[in-house]
Amino acid sequence: MPRDTAAQARISEFTIRAAPARARLVPKPHGLTDVWAYNGTIPGPEIRVKQGHRIRVNVHNDLNEASTVHWHGMRVPNAMDGVPHLTQLPIEGGGQFIYEFDAIDAGTFWYHPHQRSYEQVGRGLYGPLIVEEAEPIRVDRELTWVLDDWRLTESGAIDESFGNLHDMSHNGRVGNTVTINGQILETVTVRSGERIRLRLINAANARIFGLHFSQLEPIVIALDGQPVSPHVPTDSIVVIGPAMRVDLILDMSHRPEARLSISDKFYQGLEYRLVDLIYADTPLRNRAPQWPMALPPNPLAEPDLGAAEHHRIEFEGGMMGTKMGMMHSGKVWFINGVAAQGHVMEPMLTLRGSRTYVIAMTNSTAWHHPIHLHGHSFRVLSRNNRPTKHREWQDTVLMAPREHVEIALVADNPGDWMFHCHILEHQASGMMGVIRVDGDGAQA
Repeated sequence: MPRDTAAQARISEFTIRAAPARARLVPKPHGLTDVWAYNGTIPGPEIRVKQGHRIRVNVHNDLNEASTVHWHGMRVPNAMDGVPHLTQLPIEGGGQFIYEFDAIDAGTFWYHPHQRSYEQVGRGLYGPLIVEEAEPIRVDRELTWVLDDWRLTESGAIDESFGNLHDMSHNGRVGNTVTINGQILETVTVRSGERIRLRLINAANARIFGLHFSQLEPIVIALDGQPVSPHVPTDSIVVIGPAMRVDLILDMSHRPEARLSISDKFYQGLEYRLVDLIYADTPLRNRAPQWPMALPPNPLAEPDLGAAEHHRIEFEGGMMGTKMGMMHSGKVWFINGVAAQGHVMEPMLTLRGSRTYVIAMTNSTAWHHPIHLHGHSFRVLSRNNRPTKHREWQDTVLMAPREHVEIALVADNPGDWMFHCHILEHQASGMMGVIRVDGDGAQA
């Protein structure tokens, strides 16, 4: 990626330490829960910088096993991507590693391990990474909600059933307790006439959220950190798959002392109230402001569709899949017929630097898959052969069962990059490949 030499004079330094900790995930009379955490908190500390600054993070690993840190959605140099053995040696217990990269894009991102991520993320290792625009849009207040779910026992302890075959072959490790920023929130106070920018990050292993904001009309302004034409989501429900991010504008249009519920309606028959918004008794103003909502674009290379090279990718496997006979091997998911046996493998695609590629993807399984490409953002061109309305930039696209999705990108970040389902149990049991971007002609 292009290196901003001026960014070297604007270095923002952070230190994070992965270690066992205790957290109050559930209220009393339950006790504290044993977790793994960065700097002792769930989520880990917010890393926040201005666009164009360089980020330097000294990561200490105080776990009894190896780990790494991946900067999800950030277009970092390949050596900073945090994938064990593919881009770096794992950070052994007691060791440390310094990650350094430029904040090229403004937006909402996050960080998490890629070493045994189905357990390390599931125990609490993740945190938000916010890159502020040089000229942010005007709002009264900004909130970041890191959404997660936990599989807890009746005593409030983490259920130890990580990596079991049922989770691997079905919908992944969906938990029974949902938190916002590591807590079960009952209420959030707002004010009449207030405009809020809400940054949502889905850090769950497998849960897909479909958030409904009662009588409020959420306006989507960014997806996966990348600006999008401001719009109301379909059916006014904000769908956010694992690893995805959504930035919203919420205008608080109700009277003082009103109470509205935000609910999760994604799984039919399993709807629940996430949190209530309580209006304070004193309004901020009589009505919401009319400030502009559109975010400035990030410096992404626009795909040249007329000169694009085309490829096809098919996702198969899982329970009720066509390759169930392979499940005894512990590898139950396949990309183009191949199940990953770890992070290092022969590239499924080799892309030439700075060329445009269109990839037609087919989900031939009975399950949803949030498909993530490291090191790049891509335009979502179509779903089931119907052009997308907003041609959104994303780095993680949620595919429904039997759905066809077409994406386009410019291969401008050289290296071997993970391409995988971000339901972490699916990735661990085979749904991963490597896409190689040749350095010739690419920006270095």
